[in-house]
Amino acid sequence: MTGNKYLLDTNIIVEVFGGDKELAEKIDKLSVIYISSIVAGELYTGINRVKNKSRHLKKFEDFLQICTILNADQTTAVHYGIIMAALYKKGKPIPTNDIWIAAIAQQHNLTLITRDKHFTEIEGLKTKVW
Repeated sequence: MTGNKYLLDTNIIVEVFGGDKELAEKIDKLSVIYISSIVAGELYTGINRVKNKSRHLKKFEDFLQICTILNADQTTAVHYGIIMAALYKKGKPIPTNDIWIAAIAQQHNLTLITRDKHFTEIEGLKTKVW
């Protein structure tokens, strides 16, 4: 996967589902919508913690129909280990799930669309704030 392709972080999808029309329009323009299985897991966790679970679940599962979900594998684990070790060395740990998300982005040469600033601590990770 090369070129100007994007991996969506959890906070981006949450904002779209919360009604951010500008963000939704940007996502609509993407030829392929990539999310990681880790992001999907975080969103399922959120869905299972709210009232009106069935409405949120339906909305998310409809969204998944237009996404390409990328799973973690051994190559992802290699990227994860490199990222985690570098963050420990810098004394700048970030949430474990975010390291997995970053590893998937690096593995597939994708730019991570996020609003979390801590991703800037990861050397070589391409990020964009929308």
